[in-house]
Amino acid sequence: MDGYHPTSNELATVSLFPLILTLDTRGVPHRWISWQHACYYYSKEQVAWSMGARAFTVHGGVNRITGERSVISGTSIIAIKGKAMAMKSFNQVPPLNNRELFHRDRQICAYCAKSFPGARLTRDHIKPFSKGGRDTWMNVVTACRSCNERKSDRTPEGAGMELVYLPYVPNRAEYLILTNRRILADQMEFLAQHVPAQSRLHQPR
Repeated sequence: MDGYHPTSNELATVSLFPLILTLDTRGVPHRWISWQHACYYYSKEQVAWSMGARAFTVHGGVNRITGERSVISGTSIIAIKGKAMAMKSFNQVPPLNNRELFHRDRQICAYCAKSFPGARLTRDHIKPFSKGGRDTWMNVVTACRSCNERKSDRTPEGAGMELVYLPYVPNRAEYLILTNRRILADQMEFLAQHVPAQSRLHQPR
């Protein structure tokens, strides 16, 4: 970053820091960024406001005139200035892929209710493509390979199978939770307030 060159020891330390949650100035979540990227926003005075616990401290170079060493300390949640950061709302739909689908459904098969590792799970289309179904959040559930093969190219009713849970569309807040394995308590508390009521994140494991 401009003017900031951490030593190798400092880099080893800050590499352990968690990701920083960025928001727009209205408090709508945007994305996860590294501590380096957060330093850039701080150094360019683009941080409108911040909240949460201190997440990192980075020491920069020494000012030749004052002899003082520059320091940047950042919190776990920061709001960034600028229109480019603006999100339409918390309800912006995240991209559909197997990783996020399995996270949404907590790696539980929608038919046998058993939990499986990702390698043994599949994306099942409740209404098959052959019957006009689409690849959307509301038409897909997580299914183990055995149940998916049994259901085959049929609807659950046609296969004599019942869904143990219903699909739903995750929003931006839930998506951010699902994509960060090292989320901090204050970040989780902030995002959890905006997770859909039907989210399985509200259910105990």
